[in-house]
Amino acid sequence: MNKLLMEENDRLQKQVSRLVFDNGYMKNRLHSPSVATTDTSCESVVTSGQHKQQQNPAVLHPPQRDANNPAGLLAIAEETLAEFMSKATGTAVNWVQMVGMKPGPDSVGIIAVSHNCSGVAARACGLVSLEPTKVAEILKDRASWYRDCRRVDILHVIPTGNGGTIELIYMQTYALTTLAEPRDFWTLRYTSGLDDGSLVICERSLTHSTGGPSGPKTPDFIRAEVLPSGYLIRPCDGGGSMIYIVDHVDLNACSVPEVLRPLYESPKILAQKMTAAALRHIRQIAHESSGETPYGAGRQPAVLRTFSQRLSRGFNDAVSGFPDDGWSSLLSSDGAEDISITINSSPNKLIGSDVSPSPFFSAMGGGIMCAKASMLLQNVPPALLVRFLREHRSEWADPGVDAYSAASLRANPYNVPGLRAGGFMGNQVILPLARTVEHEECLEVIRLQGHGFSHDEVLMSPDMFLLQLCSGIDEDAPGACAQLVFAPIDESFADDAPLLPSGFRVIPLDAKTDVPSATRTLDLASALEVGSGGGLCALSDSGSGTRSTRSVLTIAFQFSFENHLRESVAAMARQYVRAVMAIVQRVAMAISPSRLGPHVELKHPPGSPEALALASWIGRSYRAHTGTEIRWSDTEDAAGSPLTLFWKHSDAIICCSLKPAFTLKFANSAGFDILETTVANVQDLQLEAVLDDGGQKALVAQLPKIMLQCLALMFVNWTFI
Repeated sequence: MNKLLMEENDRLQKQVSRLVFDNGYMKNRLHSPSVATTDTSCESVVTSGQHKQQQNPAVLHPPQRDANNPAGLLAIAEETLAEFMSKATGTAVNWVQMVGMKPGPDSVGIIAVSHNCSGVAARACGLVSLEPTKVAEILKDRASWYRDCRRVDILHVIPTGNGGTIELIYMQTYALTTLAEPRDFWTLRYTSGLDDGSLVICERSLTHSTGGPSGPKTPDFIRAEVLPSGYLIRPCDGGGSMIYIVDHVDLNACSVPEVLRPLYESPKILAQKMTAAALRHIRQIAHESSGETPYGAGRQPAVLRTFSQRLSRGFNDAVSGFPDDGWSSLLSSDGAEDISITINSSPNKLIGSDVSPSPFFSAMGGGIMCAKASMLLQNVPPALLVRFLREHRSEWADPGVDAYSAASLRANPYNVPGLRAGGFMGNQVILPLARTVEHEECLEVIRLQGHGFSHDEVLMSPDMFLLQLCSGIDEDAPGACAQLVFAPIDESFADDAPLLPSGFRVIPLDAKTDVPSATRTLDLASALEVGSGGGLCALSDSGSGTRSTRSVLTIAFQFSFENHLRESVAAMARQYVRAVMAIVQRVAMAISPSRLGPHVELKHPPGSPEALALASWIGRSYRAHTGTEIRWSDTEDAAGSPLTLFWKHSDAIICCSLKPAFTLKFANSAGFDILETTVANVQDLQLEAVLDDGGQKALVAQLPKIMLQCLALMFVNWTFI
């Protein structure tokens, strides 16, 4: 790492020297305009380092050169190599280090993005404990680490006289949202060795200006361009490799709506989704090869990594809905165009031949239906929103829809659920399976306990399981895409189990700005404790000192269906996705920093984000078990917020979980006072700290009786001596 930093320092010194020289030259031109119009000899010398990279490609590649034969392709390859090296180790691109990407022993490496260049570019360099040939093998398998890559076809392989290879490659990438079209690339990739033992893999698009054979064209794809990019892999003394990665692309941003162009014009997004992802993947493989990675659920890391790839790919397939995968639009509509419905009558083709088909599809005639939509969000950090959706599923998920999705794993038919307000959702238990080295992605199993709408359903309904992939919840990572993808699984959790992923993806549209800490804005209850009215303050940006930020949220939910129930499932899917979108919008408004005016100082949260959910659960549970509405007090305002009434109730209300062990979950203000703890420490509070042995035995003996008597509420006035 020290050697790497020294090389980076030398490169930056060269860049500073060039900028100082350019600055002095421009000052002379401003003071001597006549010289600037008559003498251009200095200009060609001063700007040759960068101008050579940005001049008309037609000048670099004369039209008389025949690039359709191996010799012509080799000439393009050598020029691509030279241009790539000038970007990887030189000053051809003005690199600016990304904020938050500090080099060090625990960092992924040195990440930089381009500034004022054609297209968007990102650069990474780091050390890994793998040999160069192994690193090259991993990087060339782009589909294994680039989650947006749909397919890579190597159409031609041409060996060169220097021991290298030239490959002509056609690649397709998924659409980032439902509002934009996917991209494809037609490129030349050149692999060669250098005199110092380094390996170089460089790549560029073949266009009319570069020459070369024409690539395939696929409808519904926008052709994008790869400018000279690639990987420089240097062997290190004592083993391992030093890697330089450069990604430089032109994604044809003018083909998308103006509001979405930042998705295709941001070098930070490119750095996170492609450049840093490649370096992280190599470090992950090196970490797994060392044998230091623990096995989750008794499975090897490679198997768990495959599950992550399948979840991500399945969600991308649902968002893009490619016709050659069997997707087609549903003609029927309810008159509103906010939700797009697509169906796939060949689900086994989509799932893949290496995966066991679901018994639902083999026993019943049907297919897969996807309801998807995208919407813009204002002033909501993507990581914050996705973390809330992950930790508080009960806020937005419908237990009946979860049960319907789980039924697709069985051969017996299941009735289409109706969305019924007041459904009771049981506990959510997160069982971690795997986490990447950089902790930017985690794979976990979600156990949903006691789903139902009545007391009998809660007691009789078996637990349901979801395989879930969460990524991008680190708020310190600039330009990061946050994503939550999940799919129902059964208890067997077989390696070849079919997956039907659904989920959320949030991508920032604007540059990251400083916002209040997530630990303060995430809490929904904190908004109720500010201001004299006790309610949310009006939206106000004036004088706040923060610039408005935007992000695009993409939602996609997949459902299995039987042919005779297709229209019913479509109606249910539309209604469900609209309900989820409405809830997400309310959550986004609550956690947005701009919801609080500049005159309001955020306080320490009096409760976790579970507060609003728990208050609602208590009311729902009481109504489900007794048939009447709960009255918090005789003087309450009927229009009052359940959270406000819950928090300010004079009695101590303590919420707990009985499975797998007695655990305190949350309490109102009086409850925290009695427990002599705070919301930050309630999760660590053990039963032994509250009751002695006799009290514990008495409580454990009485709680099952209370549950059997359908008493869902415990108003407890406890006095501790």
